[in-house]
Amino acid sequence: MVSLKLLPGAISEMMASVSETGCVTLADRYGLMAAVLDDTLAEEDRRSADRLLRSIVRGRVKVSDDLCAA
Repeated sequence: MVSLKLLPGAISEMMASVSETGCVTLADRYGLMAAVLDDTLAEEDRRSADRLLRSIVRGRVKVSDDLCAA
């Protein structure tokens, strides 16, 4: 089984980027996937990832196929 690990501070960096650009990139989506699958994720980071996912579902944040925000 492949192990996915987030870099320290990745969720907060992702939240800052998404709040600035209004969209989630492909790299952000991979980060969210890793966050969801990480059983050792801090509760604050888990809440932030959940908040971001809810924003996507509600249409407040666009989903982009770009690898990174330009």
